[in-house]
Amino acid sequence: MIAKRATGDQNVIGRWEFPGGKVEAKESEKDAIEREIKEEFDLEIKAIKFITNNVCEYPSKTIDLRLYECKYIKGQFNLHDHSEYRFVSKDEISNYDLCPADVPLVKAIKE
Repeated sequence: MIAKRATGDQNVIGRWEFPGGKVEAKESEKDAIEREIKEEFDLEIKAIKFITNNVCEYPSKTIDLRLYECKYIKGQFNLHDHSEYRFVSKDEISNYDLCPADVPLVKAIKE
């Protein structure tokens, strides 16, 4: 699943990304992705396994983007920080204008 940013840094607005967010204090990475997807889409998911990561330097910050395989549990999509979402195949994903931090993660998905 990828989603098109509607809010945030100018470097990402209008571009597609693997959704997620920051890990809060005393929170595991899996708990963070489950919470962020709930906040951003009103969906309940289960983080299954870590796939890969990419450290990307934007002009205003450096991020360590960590990609997880997740399982849908329940809920209906309700967009908050995104204008669209799509479920795309690994062959289609390169056709989207991805955020710079997300581009290297595509290689791991295609392998």
